[in-house]
Amino acid sequence: MPASAFEYALLRLVPRVERGERINIGVVLLCRQQRFLGIRIHLDEARIAALWPDLDLVPVREQLHAFEVVCTGGTKAGPIGELPLYERFRWLTATRSTMIQPSAVHCGLCESPQKMLDHIFRQMVLWPGQLVVGATNSRL
Repeated sequence: MPASAFEYALLRLVPRVERGERINIGVVLLCRQQRFLGIRIHLDEARIAALWPDLDLVPVREQLHAFEVVCTGGTKAGPIGELPLYERFRWLTATRSTMIQPSAVHCGLCESPQKMLDHIFRQMVLWPGQLVVGATNSRL
C-alpha cells in the first residue's frame, strides 16, 4: 500500500492551567485516505500523583472517556459522533483551556495509521519499558 498522509496531536494533562505544567497522556491520529481515526490514552497515575498529589482524576477520566466516545463516533457520541472523521478529529484537537489540552497538529506519511499511532504513543506518551495499553480506533 502506498504511503498516506496523516495528522496527529498529543493530548496533554494540564492540571493547573495558570502554571502551564503538563504531561503527555495520549495521541489522536487521523488518516483520511484510509478512513482511520484513532486515539490512545494512558494515565500514569504514579507520575501524576508525584507531580500533582491533590489532583482528582475522576473528571480527567470522564473527559478522556468522552474523547474516546467521540473518536469512535456513532449515536453514543451525540451530534458530534455523527460528523465525518476529519470533523471529529478537528473537534478532538480544538484549542481548549481545560485540563486536557491538545498539542499543535503535526503531519506525516505512513503506510499503516494504526502502526503509526502505536509508534507515536510509545515515543511521546509512554516511558521506556511501560506496557502499551488499549486502543480506540474508528473507521468508516
